[in-house]
Amino acid sequence: MTILPPELNLALDAAALRQRVLADNVANAETPYFRRSDVRFAQVLKDAYDRHAFIGKKTDPRHLQIGKSPVPEIQVVQEGRLTNSNAQSNVDLDYEMASMAQNALWYQALVQQTSHVLAQYRRVLEGR
Repeated sequence: MTILPPELNLALDAAALRQRVLADNVANAETPYFRRSDVRFAQVLKDAYDRHAFIGKKTDPRHLQIGKSPVPEIQVVQEGRLTNSNAQSNVDLDYEMASMAQNALWYQALVQQTSHVLAQYRRVLEGR
């Protein structure tokens, strides 16, 4: 059992996995026939929320849960085509490095949100 919202837990896991996948892409950029991979999570989460638009939010612990929270699975996908004409890897180092920087910022924002949620729980427990 976790005290964090399941979406936040899953987003942290997805961001950590994406960083590992992007680092793997950079490490294998010069490997012949290597195909880059990426993590599909943001779009999958958005699609899940769009499909389940009427999910009740519990504002009181006595409320009944309405609907089920759409927590999708994290997917690692691999690009199927090689873009270079000489059949080398399809990894663009500039793109991968920019994606890693963007993902690091996203992860940091998720960590700050986690810290905020835990601070709220601490205030409640301390009676402030």
